Amino acid sequence: MKISNNSLSIATWLKDYKKEYLRGDIYAGITVGIMLIPQGMAYALIVGVPPVYGLYAAIIPQIVYALLGTSRKLSIAPVATDSLIVASGLSTIAVTGTENFLTLTIILALIVGIIQLILGLVRMGFITNLLSRPVITGFTAAAAVIIGTSQLKHLFGITAQNKFDIVNAFAEIFSKHDSIQWLALLIGLMGIAIIVISKKISKVIPGSLIAVLISIALVYFFGWNHEQIAILKEIPQGIPSFEAPSVSFNDIQMLLPLALTLALISFMESYSIAKAIEGPSKNHKINPNQELIALGSANIIGSLFQSFPTAGGFSRSAVNNEAGANTPLASVISSIIVALTLIFLTPVFYYLPKAVLASIILVSIVNLVDGKYIRKLYFDNKFEFLIMIVTFLTTVVFSIVTGIITGISLSILYLLFKSAYPHIAQLGRVKDHHEFRNIKRFRDLEIWEDVIILRVDASLSFINIQYFKDYIDLALNHSEATIRTIILDAGPISFMDATAVNGIKEIILTLKEKNINFLICDMIGPVRDTLHKSGLLSIINEENVFFNLTEAVRFATTKNQGRYKEYALQSNIKTH
Repeated sequence: MKISNNSLSIATWLKDYKKEYLRGDIYAGITVGIMLIPQGMAYALIVGVPPVYGLYAAIIPQIVYALLGTSRKLSIAPVATDSLIVASGLSTIAVTGTENFLTLTIILALIVGIIQLILGLVRMGFITNLLSRPVITGFTAAAAVIIGTSQLKHLFGITAQNKFDIVNAFAEIFSKHDSIQWLALLIGLMGIAIIVISKKISKVIPGSLIAVLISIALVYFFGWNHEQIAILKEIPQGIPSFEAPSVSFNDIQMLLPLALTLALISFMESYSIAKAIEGPSKNHKINPNQELIALGSANIIGSLFQSFPTAGGFSRSAVNNEAGANTPLASVISSIIVALTLIFLTPVFYYLPKAVLASIILVSIVNLVDGKYIRKLYFDNKFEFLIMIVTFLTTVVFSIVTGIITGISLSILYLLFKSAYPHIAQLGRVKDHHEFRNIKRFRDLEIWEDVIILRVDASLSFINIQYFKDYIDLALNHSEATIRTIILDAGPISFMDATAVNGIKEIILTLKEKNINFLICDMIGPVRDTLHKSGLLSIINEENVFFNLTEAVRFATTKNQGRYKEYALQSNIKTH
């Protein structure tokens, strides 16, 4: 088993650390740390655990990732989508808000981390390709809707159960409209306004913290009680202690499907953000396998200090980048800021309205909906747009796991469909050139009445060889002239399986019975090796194999076609 040579990435960035990096790292670390305080508590509300656990999840995971991660600017802490997956998944197993629910969130972080670590060690970083962008877009848009709906109870100050389906959530709010805390709603809307305006001025301004401090001051100085506005009240003081979770086999059985889903999604999410934040840097590369190891280790060690599952957050990472972060030292400083808050400042948050935490979440989920990409997808590819819509609807109506599985299944079916019916072009030569083009797309091409030139823009396999055979039959039946030669331009064909090889053999023998020659050109090495090992190359005969299409066409148009019949008899090609 080979482990990445970046296993301790701190050794890479620390040895190249420069004095001029320090100012940017300190400023970015303080900025993100301040941002994390209200954000961490807000995302803990999504999960359904006490707000202090959101702060716990913002300390150790950041430090571990700084030691092992390959991104210099990715911020690891609680994120909205993952918090929703945790909440919706665990709500079917345990009652939200209970001690058992809290214990399971920490155990879940441990299992997610173990899965990610194993995947990283066995070099499974390529799984980033499992989820297509339409599926991710549909899922994240649905997550934004579900998260937003789940926070309405806090915005309106209503006591209600966690609802992860829109209809029931709105129904419960409507049924309790007499209990709405109008003061909470006003404070929440004020929080949204402050955050939005501060973002427009500068993304570096900690608008969420400003909203938090103003709302705390208002509640404290006006003496509003809990009946007028719901507040956090007492938050435990001090950094989290080491506490290994007690895991039973039953816990693993219950949590494994959810943990697998979360492990994959949080990694893909984090890896995509890391690549986007780093940009087209030639001097720094994000290693997917090492990222899995880093994220897995962050979740494992974080769970030992009472953290729920964490991942890379786009808004935090973007602020980290814009604030001038140069190395992962910025994340270490962020975690120190959160730790100092837990040690000295938790009494300040006693009067913090839950409506303001809801406002922080509602503003943050707006970034989950990629409107530009959705519009582009609609015009570029209607089928993939449909996959995105179906993923969105199944996630909203049924569940997150159902939505993701549906999206992946549709993507695979779409891929199989495209593989089963590949693009096949009949080619003609551009006049006075050696280039060949599709006769349906270009005019005034040079063609030959007794020659059909075909190009298959896909690998040939069991799933599409029958379609290729049917295409040839159809081309022959629709030809007004007598066809003497069929030429296969094999340039785009990168692979042939055993069924395809047998199918090509059947095509050759069928064509031979009709006195039609079969030529092939532009084969790449692996395809040529396959034909050689299978014996198909000897059936085609080296005389009918060419390096390029020009040579094949010259042979087909100048050679005596009768030679093929004579050759077939001499070579004793079996027709049955």
